[in-house]
Amino acid sequence: MSLIYVQKAGVGSKVLLGVGLAVLMFNAAQAQTETAAESGMEVTVFGQLPDGRQVDVYQFTNANGIELRVTNYGGIILSLKTPNLAGEFDDIALGFDSLETYLSEEYRQANPYFGAIIGRYGNRIAGGRFALNGETYSLATNDGNNHLHGGDQGFDKVLWEAEPFESDEGTGLVLRYTSEDGEEGYPGRLETEVTYTLTDNDELMVDYRAVTDKATPINLTQHSYFNLKGEGSDTILDHQLMINAPAFTPVNDTLIPTGEIRAVDGTPFDFTQATPIGERIEQDNEQLAFGGGYDHNFVLARDNAASDELVLAAKVWEPQSGRMVEITTTEPAIQFYSGNFLNGDLTGKQGKAYGHRSGFALETQHYPDSPNQDAFPSTILEPDDTYLSRTVYRFSAQESFDE
Repeated sequence: MSLIYVQKAGVGSKVLLGVGLAVLMFNAAQAQTETAAESGMEVTVFGQLPDGRQVDVYQFTNANGIELRVTNYGGIILSLKTPNLAGEFDDIALGFDSLETYLSEEYRQANPYFGAIIGRYGNRIAGGRFALNGETYSLATNDGNNHLHGGDQGFDKVLWEAEPFESDEGTGLVLRYTSEDGEEGYPGRLETEVTYTLTDNDELMVDYRAVTDKATPINLTQHSYFNLKGEGSDTILDHQLMINAPAFTPVNDTLIPTGEIRAVDGTPFDFTQATPIGERIEQDNEQLAFGGGYDHNFVLARDNAASDELVLAAKVWEPQSGRMVEITTTEPAIQFYSGNFLNGDLTGKQGKAYGHRSGFALETQHYPDSPNQDAFPSTILEPDDTYLSRTVYRFSAQESFDE
């Protein structure tokens, strides 16, 4: 089932609708919206971009009451409400209630990428440069001397074409965006599709698909920040974290991987057993100092799993609420970020400031700077290939981590 309704014409549009036709289309749209709401789907207007284009919010609720709100601006997950052990629902995703906040200069200066789709390339590319097929490409250097999360106008800051749906797997939203050849310095016309599906098994499935007409790097991810006590709560340092990774990629002082793949054993990066996030975060360790805490790529234990097979990446459990999130992915790695640069300047949906380490992100991905590091798994998409990736978040509440 797809939802169709009339959107406001953009600035400069020459499309005119007769009164009778406009009324007919409005009534049809209203009827479909009511049907969607009855089946756990609602669509509302979020606001307008400076050029007049309308931005919408798509709200999905599964059979167990879990509620997901997504906007087609940046594919941002605005909120995600899940139950605690007592069955009480809280919003566990950091973010804002208004489009104006996401467009504000204050937010763009801080640029935490709350809840957004990241592309073309999630994470960092050293010096904003890479060579491909004998040609050197220059990208925006928006993180010191490095390129971060797709550049000045990455996928987190564009308006996606949106199509809600219902399927046997659940209810969700297909988002489509075409990145033209040369956008942000990248080669190739990249046609991208990201699908969010909320299932009645309390899973959020995120599927990525892309094709290109010219070889190009691609590394898509989802950048939601979570606090399992509820957004606006205090730090996430008591959350217990397990990352299914025997190794990580150390970085230099600009957070670019050195090329080494280092075992986590005996280091503060060993999360192979559930460990409170804050237990070792203040240790005297060069890597922790470079990141201001955890901001590192973990190499997942995929063993003999095929590249399209889901493997366990991470689990996080919060003892006060009992909430758990379990992440599986087809990706080879995951970036763990402990909210080190949150400093209280941004105020969330409950009117509470997002303080230091008040949210964490676990971004499934290929390795940072792979276009410049031959030893890392390739992130180059060729014209004859299709980029496919899946990550699944499963939400629950339980008495202990190992229940």
